[in-house]
Amino acid sequence: MSGSAMRMRKWGKRPLLWGSLFLLPLLFAFADMYAGSVRFSFREITEVLFGHGTGEAAMIVQRFRYPRILTAFLAGSSLAVSGLIMQTIFRNPLAGPYVLGISAGASLGVALVVLGFHGMIAYSSLSLAGNLPLALAAIAGATAVLLLILMVAARVRDIMTLLILGIMFGSAVSALVSVLQYFSNETMLKIFVIWTMGSLSHVTGWQLGLLALFTTAGTLSAFGMTKQLNALLMGESFAGSVGMPLRRIRTWLFLTTGILAGSVTAFCGPIGFIGIVAPHLARMVMGTSDIRVVLPATVLTGSSLLLLGDLLAHLPGQGVVLPINAVTALLGIPLIIWMILHRHHLSSLM
Repeated sequence: MSGSAMRMRKWGKRPLLWGSLFLLPLLFAFADMYAGSVRFSFREITEVLFGHGTGEAAMIVQRFRYPRILTAFLAGSSLAVSGLIMQTIFRNPLAGPYVLGISAGASLGVALVVLGFHGMIAYSSLSLAGNLPLALAAIAGATAVLLLILMVAARVRDIMTLLILGIMFGSAVSALVSVLQYFSNETMLKIFVIWTMGSLSHVTGWQLGLLALFTTAGTLSAFGMTKQLNALLMGESFAGSVGMPLRRIRTWLFLTTGILAGSVTAFCGPIGFIGIVAPHLARMVMGTSDIRVVLPATVLTGSSLLLLGDLLAHLPGQGVVLPINAVTALLGIPLIIWMILHRHHLSSLM
């Protein structure tokens, strides 16, 4: 078959692929409506969706399941986009949204509040405030690490050196968190460990609005940088040769990643593997590395993966919800192994 015929065949499949990618998150979201300790019939859920539902079904779906599903969509797409940016910048197939230590910074912020000041903060007052103090602490910690990375990025030209420094920063921050855990009491340590498991169920009201604001801004920023990301796919030398200001682009992309990954970590806790797996799946499905195609596909793939993860987390029922971070790991690791075996090495997907 000639090259032109193969290209025509590939592009002829695109409408079907896009239709499937748009349909998947909708199907998972609809199935997620049923997930929970309280079961409702298909008719009850449908009535709520069309605005005719009343009683317990309407209350639970609108107050709890709608926000959880929207959070899963925003968090999944944001982690996937930030993972795509990191894989493109570092040209590393295993680079994820937390490669710069942003997740570790958020964890340090939460650890300082929960573990560092446990003698001054009572458990009852922390519970009364909900997850607001934890979210604010996570935002502060992630922002501090991001600012440190941006200062280093302004002075370091070599991208691999910057990658190593980011990993070192993350390891150092994680070590500080371990020290705080060692000296903490059992009650506050339990709060911190539960936070590290991740949750999509506690983001409601103004917090959901703030998460939507941050993630939308970060995603739009990524869409505005498709030309620069495509140039970076060819390497920094090529991007510099066509006149692109590498330091400014790198700084802006790091800031975008920090907004996306930092906001999700702040409100949902650390959620792994979505940012690594989703970009590769998007490339495999679309059959290209062109950012103009892969970026929107990554948004849909990431949201589908986290919606599926949330659905699996609620399958046990009876009031039992599995930790979302554990579910995404159990979902993501087999996918990475399958991609390695199917494509021999992940670098072939870049």
